[in-house]
Amino acid sequence: MADSDRELADAQRRHWQDTYTAHPGMYGEQPSAPAVHAAGVFRAAGAKDVLELGAGHGRDALHFARQGFTVRATDFSATGLDQLAEAARTQGVAERVTTTVHDVRGPLPLPDASVDAVFAHMLLCMALSTQEIATAVDEIRRVLRPGGVLVYTVRHTGDAHYGNGTAHGDDIYEHGGFAVHFFPRDLVDALADGWTLEEVHPFEEGDLPRRLWRVTQRLPR
Repeated sequence: MADSDRELADAQRRHWQDTYTAHPGMYGEQPSAPAVHAAGVFRAAGAKDVLELGAGHGRDALHFARQGFTVRATDFSATGLDQLAEAARTQGVAERVTTTVHDVRGPLPLPDASVDAVFAHMLLCMALSTQEIATAVDEIRRVLRPGGVLVYTVRHTGDAHYGNGTAHGDDIYEHGGFAVHFFPRDLVDALADGWTLEEVHPFEEGDLPRRLWRVTQRLPR
């Protein structure tokens, strides 16, 4: 990792830690629409266990747990995961949720072929280089069982913030302290190489609104 990339990564980690500390449960208790959709996809696929990357304070991980899945939740913010663990205890699903502090830039702390499904809501479009994103998807592929499903969401180059704010190169722009890697469609297609790309669904979220894709892809059996 170049020094400039490391500095950006460290700054983003501090920013998220500070944000979760200042605004506990900042995204509320209700699950995101992509998580509700993903739970149905995972159930139809016969999945039992779900790995969520970038789980934050846990609104989506807790939804998966309430739906009966075993959930492994990771995030690089220990503060967010502490809030998730406390909420899991309060909601009576702590036995189905485990948390691990993890930076997606590094190898996943899981064995090969050890989970049925992976969910990542706006994690892959954080301040990651294209190479780091590709490496992360390779790691996801490694830990998924044959036939496993990945559902992820990313902001794309049709978003109003694309091309504005502080430019960091590689389609990464920073607004209000948050850096985003905006996805062109060819990056989605490249990340699906060797998978079955089942869906690229456009949707909007938030007040701007943010413009995203919800991507579903499946490993061969």
